[in-house]
Amino acid sequence: MVDDEINEIRALLASKPRPVGWAERRARIEEVGSAWPVSPDISLTPTRIDGLAAEWSLAPGADPSRALLFFHGGGYCSGSLISHRRMVTEAGRAAAARTLAVGYRLAPEHPFPAAYDDAFAAWRFLRAQGIAADRIAVCGDSAGGGLTVALSLRLRDMGEDLPGCLWLCSPWADLTLSGETMATKDSVDPLIHKPYVEELADAYLPAGVDRKDPRVSPLFADLKGVSPILIQVGSDETLLADSTRFAAAAGAADVAVTLEIWPRMIHAWMLWNARLAEGRRALAQAGNFIRSHTGG
Repeated sequence: MVDDEINEIRALLASKPRPVGWAERRARIEEVGSAWPVSPDISLTPTRIDGLAAEWSLAPGADPSRALLFFHGGGYCSGSLISHRRMVTEAGRAAAARTLAVGYRLAPEHPFPAAYDDAFAAWRFLRAQGIAADRIAVCGDSAGGGLTVALSLRLRDMGEDLPGCLWLCSPWADLTLSGETMATKDSVDPLIHKPYVEELADAYLPAGVDRKDPRVSPLFADLKGVSPILIQVGSDETLLADSTRFAAAAGAADVAVTLEIWPRMIHAWMLWNARLAEGRRALAQAGNFIRSHTGG
């Protein structure tokens, strides 16, 4: 059953060659991410954050005084509200919280620190709605996972109230690409390969920015004092070592961290939860974690 379902997703991803241009890549991630629509019982409300597109969602029975702030993946160069809508809305259902998804600015048109600053603006916007910091979970997949940690570090360094927890899905935590699974998992990962992420990192980072800067590679940060973290990653990911090394670094810094490695799962598999039971199970477990740390 698990193999049949994940193979269906692999077939979807392989059904067309990888696009080359930025516009084509952005269109493709929206196509595969939105292959299955949002559930009809979800309430969606568009909003703006300092000119950025953003979107609220609310599932039946969710508590609007608790929130899940979500930053999508796509290597800082693609991804959108559309590509991740199904994942975000079902995560909100599982967490019994309202969600705020953020369409932060993308590279190469808007390189670092644009996304980093947009994440902070989104946090300020959410707090201005009157939601307590400890009733907010900050979340993201892939590059969005990196943004999630970077925001938490920024808040800590400013002495601000911290979110109740962080949820990281297949996070990209090391833009130096030094993890051993970048090579050892290359043959089984259908999405993420070293030449591709090298291109993404070059597009995101202006000349002179150190790839070990903790604002872009939180693996190299001092993580002490960061909110409790749940990391979910698939065993068939080239970014697997980003998660395992980050979990070790967080644990060594006395951060409460839970690492889940899901057998045979691929990068950000929760995107396809409509057809993937393991995607639904991962969201359910994340929802339990979020509720337990945000007063749910």
